[in-house]
Amino acid sequence: MAAAGSVKAALQVAEVLETIMSSCVGPEGRQVLCTKPTGEVLLSRDGGRLLEALHLDHPMARVMVACVSSHLRKTGDGAKTFIIFLCHLLRELHAVTDKGKDSFMSKNIQTHGRHWKNCCQWKYISQALLTFQTQILDYVMDHCLSRHFLSIFSSSTEERTLCRSSLELLLEAYFCGRVGRNNHSFISQLMCDYFFKCMACESGFEEVSELVDDCFVELNIGVTGLPVADSRIVAGLVLHRDFSVYCPADGDVRIVLATETLQPVFSTLGSEFILNSEAQFQTSQFWIMERTKAIMKHLQSQNVKLLLSSVKQPDLVIYYAELNGISVVECLSSEEISLIQRITGLSPFVLPQASSHHEVSNTAVVKFCKPLILRSKRYTHLGLISTCSFIPHCIVLCGPVQGLVQQHEDALHGALKMLRQLFKDLDLNYMTQISDQNYTSSPLIYKNRENNQLSELVNGSIQKLYQGIDVKNKDELAKTQTYLKVYSNLVVPSVGLETCISCSAPKVTPTDTYQADETLRCLSADKPRMIADHDPFIGSDPTTDSTTENTRIEISYENLSITKTAGKGSMFPARCKSLEVSSSQSYCSSSISAGCVLPVGGTFEILLHYYLLNYAKKSQHSEATLVSVMIANALLSIPKILYKSKKRNHSFPQIHIRALRALQANQPMVSSQTGLESVSGKYQVLTSVLQCLTKILTIDLVIGIKRQPQKIHDQDSEEEL
Repeated sequence: MAAAGSVKAALQVAEVLETIMSSCVGPEGRQVLCTKPTGEVLLSRDGGRLLEALHLDHPMARVMVACVSSHLRKTGDGAKTFIIFLCHLLRELHAVTDKGKDSFMSKNIQTHGRHWKNCCQWKYISQALLTFQTQILDYVMDHCLSRHFLSIFSSSTEERTLCRSSLELLLEAYFCGRVGRNNHSFISQLMCDYFFKCMACESGFEEVSELVDDCFVELNIGVTGLPVADSRIVAGLVLHRDFSVYCPADGDVRIVLATETLQPVFSTLGSEFILNSEAQFQTSQFWIMERTKAIMKHLQSQNVKLLLSSVKQPDLVIYYAELNGISVVECLSSEEISLIQRITGLSPFVLPQASSHHEVSNTAVVKFCKPLILRSKRYTHLGLISTCSFIPHCIVLCGPVQGLVQQHEDALHGALKMLRQLFKDLDLNYMTQISDQNYTSSPLIYKNRENNQLSELVNGSIQKLYQGIDVKNKDELAKTQTYLKVYSNLVVPSVGLETCISCSAPKVTPTDTYQADETLRCLSADKPRMIADHDPFIGSDPTTDSTTENTRIEISYENLSITKTAGKGSMFPARCKSLEVSSSQSYCSSSISAGCVLPVGGTFEILLHYYLLNYAKKSQHSEATLVSVMIANALLSIPKILYKSKKRNHSFPQIHIRALRALQANQPMVSSQTGLESVSGKYQVLTSVLQCLTKILTIDLVIGIKRQPQKIHDQDSEEEL
């Protein structure tokens, strides 16, 4: 059956999915019970698992769930927010188009027929949404929201190090919406402990997050029949295989990796071995046996005590390995072999090396090698010595039933994906032109690397303001200090976080081009970006100049002037990058810096709602105004659901009014929540929803197929001929 694609049809589908998702949002969310056709029961608060468990017939629903799944595979977070925001966007769009059906239509579009006119309208709206993402959203993120960002990294050290208390707050908020109330605190603490135990150094968080995310299946062991409280962290690597041969060994153990059988074969690939008699066959067998014996004897002479193999080794190899005191683990997966290689840098053992004239060089040392028994299953436990930033540890997740164990595994893996995205800079499409010696750049966030050069904000207080900086206008300095006090950060109870400051665009006049380029990183210009020469709706009056001694860069700025004496210490911009175009002009590209977070409880949505409405008031383009207002209104759907059960001063209207008053009065917003959430994760959810909505709006016709079409094979097909 075919039906015309429309916003109304998509809205009806999204509302059904929203009903499921909205019931389990936030710390007050409930668990949802699903029964599968197989009779299996799923009890979960995880939006991704619930959507995967649904049996969907409507093509629109499948498109939406496919978009959510694609988003989760990359970010690991935001399934429920995705569906709720998409539903409210469709509702806003349906309301707007009902009031003025031709508000988005260009005058030169001439179509006949109501359906095709609507199709052209939806396509025009989809283009407006993409324009909003690349030009308006990225600009607002860079110039407005960035001033409220907090950092998960510690400000007490010179290198960028991970703050444990901040990570605990981040993980606590993450697991709160995915794991049952009885277990989410325990799982959150287990994850935090595991992450810090895996780091060889405090600055190795990015490499560790990537490795653990890539190899999570190999680093996790699920055990059923035990309480969740029995879950623990095990030092070393646990292989999901038992020993084929186990020979106990004391002290350090040398190991080799094998990706092929160690027993010689009659012939190699592409060659032929001809036997003319049984005597020749017996002689060949004897030669193979003696050769295998020599190989294993040689390994034993090189003090090799463990053979890890990705293939099944012949019985002859197992026999001589046991005689020479060599333990053997067979049939390891390619992922386990790859993980061992990433940890130890070990390359596979090749057969030509097995000669008494050559020393076996491809070996590694493990601290211990022993069997591990979890319930009734046996594993191989290795104490690998790492050559990278990752110290091998495994998580043993216990649960009374397999479904609960799987739920916790998915939640942990999602948290790793979220952290992996958080620890990277996320490039935006907004760029500001820098031409000749009159630079207009997008805002820079500098992090302090010397105690005597830059103001540092901790818990909203200003310390060491402008030491060593010469300011020409004292009134401007007072104004700047007031600005810092207002926009320094959001007040989070009992949380000490480094604050990233960002303001409107400064004018930089460098007399030393090399020094200016040193503070900006190059970026490729492959993807389209918004290029602007000025701030569209945040005015700046560059009438007052601020200069610094010993620095040949002059910065003129209304609100904030932060400069650095050249050649002393090191400062790096966390969000601004330079793209050289020619000798006379270049472009500065912005990004959401790694580690940026905001308090939970709808802070991101309320802030973005406020700044989008401000943009809409000052925009001169009707399409941009309409799209900005529509998205701003849809954003409030998340905090409305979060505060739905709250009353009086903690209800959503009161929270929203207090936030608006604080923003309008240039006062810091106060959050009643202590958790944190990733800014880049929130931004990616929003952009993924806009991409999904764009895909839905371009659908002209929906064809529902109840069953898979039967394949008809022609007897005289081309393949048979």
